[in-house]
Amino acid sequence: MRQAFTKKGLDSPGLMSEILLAHVLSCDRLRLHMDADRPASNDERTRLRDLVQRALNHEPVQYLTGEAWFYGMPFKADPRALIPRPSTSTIIDQVLQHARATPGFGGPAGPNAGESVLLADICTGSGCIAVALLKHLPKARAIATDLSPDALNLARENADRHKVSDRIEFLPGDLLTPLAQHPVAGAKASLHYLVSNPPYIPDHEWDAVEPNVKDHEPHLALRGGSDGLRLVRPLLESAARFLRPRGLLLIEIAACTADDAASLARAQRDLTDVRVVKDVDGLDRVLIASRRDD
Repeated sequence: MRQAFTKKGLDSPGLMSEILLAHVLSCDRLRLHMDADRPASNDERTRLRDLVQRALNHEPVQYLTGEAWFYGMPFKADPRALIPRPSTSTIIDQVLQHARATPGFGGPAGPNAGESVLLADICTGSGCIAVALLKHLPKARAIATDLSPDALNLARENADRHKVSDRIEFLPGDLLTPLAQHPVAGAKASLHYLVSNPPYIPDHEWDAVEPNVKDHEPHLALRGGSDGLRLVRPLLESAARFLRPRGLLLIEIAACTADDAASLARAQRDLTDVRVVKDVDGLDRVLIASRRDD
């Protein structure tokens, strides 16, 4: 497997091999080394060969195994939504740091963290952002929206898996439209946090996207129009009306659009303290802005 994956130019061929074999054998990766002489059954070999062939056709290993890890948590993964990525964990880090440091926005880590906090996750996809935040803010509540009914169903399954379903509402619709119709979020500036990982790959970068992404993950969750800001722009223009004073807006963006996105944010009268934070790979990834206090 390692040799075949290396020859095909796939990332982390050794890790991918172990993940697929552990999945077929229904064990953790450590067991592969502890029980290396265990014979494989004919059924296991057949299943493994099928998965290897699909991996060689660039199908993501997360879809092959049905699971992706995000922020130290396992999430169900399938083609209904984008695969959670480490770069998105920057949003979680920034929200938790702000919540612990800002009076009235969640308080320190512990069983009462997130007391009275309401957040919204726009374009929730797999639900990984909202679910991870609710796990670390056990008293917070969330609204999660997505244009795709299939993605919302997957997000519900992940919320059930992590036992946060009682603190999250799933609303179908385009961007902020479901919030505007919500009895709480739409009636007044009530959100402490508005987070989003919208489609943001600009057209001029699409040809360079890796086949495992381009050919298998939903384009609806990836493509951001000619400048990559087709969905980022309306979020920046309208998010402030839903945020309470000092509330935080966090949007994942393409590194190549960071300057343009920041300029758009600074042009909004009700947003301030605009900055762009780097992700785990050192790329400009998350635009952050605060709702003005006045």
